[in-house]
Amino acid sequence: MTKERPILFSGAMVRAIQDGRKTQTRRVATEFDGMDVDKVLARFPNQRGCPYGEPGDCLYVREAWRSTKELDPYSGGRIAEMCLDAGYSVPWAPIHYEADGQRRNWQDTSTPPHSSPPKPGRYRHARFMPRWACRLVLQITAVRVERLNDCSEADAIAEGIEPFTDFQSSGHWKRYRDGGCNSYVDNPIMSYASLWTEINGAGAWEKNPWVWVVEFRRIA
Repeated sequence: MTKERPILFSGAMVRAIQDGRKTQTRRVATEFDGMDVDKVLARFPNQRGCPYGEPGDCLYVREAWRSTKELDPYSGGRIAEMCLDAGYSVPWAPIHYEADGQRRNWQDTSTPPHSSPPKPGRYRHARFMPRWACRLVLQITAVRVERLNDCSEADAIAEGIEPFTDFQSSGHWKRYRDGGCNSYVDNPIMSYASLWTEINGAGAWEKNPWVWVVEFRRIA
C-alpha cells in the first residue's frame, strides 16, 4: 500500500525542486553506524526498510512559511480546527512560502479572525508546517543506502547544486559555506560536499556516514 510521509527541505532546496534541478536527497542513516557493507545490505533488501519510504510512496514537503498576522497566536493544527468549526470542508488559510515568496489564498480573508488586505504574520519553521499547507508532493522512484562519499558527479548534480553563472563557459558549480560572490569549484562533488558541510556542520563530509539516498519525482 502506498504511504505518504513528511520531509523537510531548506528554502534553497525547495527552489531546486521547483526548478527541476533536485531529484535526490541524502539523509544520514544513523541505524547503520559501525556496520560493515555486508551487514548494511543484509538489513536493507529490495529497497525496503527506508524510514522515508519505498518506491511508489509519496513525500509531502515541509518548508518555512507564514500565515497572516491575525493567525499568529494559532498553530497549524488549531487553524485547521477553526476552519472545520466554521463549516469548511477542508482546512485552509492564507499561506506565504518563505523559499520564494509565493502566496496561496492570500486575498481570501474569510477565515476569522481576518483583515483586508492580509498582513504577513510570524515566521514558522518548516517542522511546523501541517499537511494542508504543503504545496509540493514527491513520489519516490528509488531508494538505496551507501556511504556519503560514494556520491557520483551525476548524483551531486541531482542533489540540486547550483551552476556558477559568472562564467560564459559551463562546468563550474557554486561553492557553498564561504558564500563569496566569486566562490566556485570545477567539480560537482566538491560543490555538493560544501553544501553538505553548510547544512550539517564542519567535518560532516569527512565523517563519511552511511546515508539513505532517496530518488524522487515531483507530482504536485
